[in-house]
Amino acid sequence: MADETRTIMMAPAADPAPLGLAAFALTTFLLSAANAGWMGSASGDAWLGYAFAYGGLGQVLAAMWEFRNRNVFGATAFSTYGGFWIGLGLWALLVAPAAGAKAGKDVAWILLAFAIFNTYMLFWSTMVNAAIFGVFLTLEATEIILFIGNFAANTSIVKFGGYIGILTALVAWYASAAGVANGVGGRVIVPVGQALWKPAAAAAVAEPAARA
Repeated sequence: MADETRTIMMAPAADPAPLGLAAFALTTFLLSAANAGWMGSASGDAWLGYAFAYGGLGQVLAAMWEFRNRNVFGATAFSTYGGFWIGLGLWALLVAPAAGAKAGKDVAWILLAFAIFNTYMLFWSTMVNAAIFGVFLTLEATEIILFIGNFAANTSIVKFGGYIGILTALVAWYASAAGVANGVGGRVIVPVGQALWKPAAAAAVAEPAARA
């Protein structure tokens, strides 16, 4: 009996972006509130458990579904920042206690590295929508301000970075809420804005090659 080749069509998964954005927003909010000095009556470490359980695991799960949906931007962003939160949590538990005065410099180097990644993702977010661009723009500002503040050991700059981080969380929550509302409603209920950059369609690029 001859071998048969069968094409199996699989339905895409539900949009995982609202989950990933919500996970990112909540953990960012908790850490940024501590940086901003809002947690004077608390330990300031409320973010730590959620770095693993929500900001980390939630985003990694969202990333895997984005891979399933062939969304390279979402998959790369969520898996990277999921890894960021898990890595930061492990650093806080395993390295920071022994780092002493050098802990701030560690954080600065971590944030500098992620700011480099975030810079090119910021450029490509212009092809998604205005809300996602807003998330990466405010996140870029947060990372830059915080790594400067930590390198300089300047608590005022770190506090300012905390406020920008809170803004980042609010923008991410907005984008998440929009994704949920628009997905449930089946139409645009909460606007996210148009893409700022619309490159030529793939078909238009491929057409000359097809004629050659």
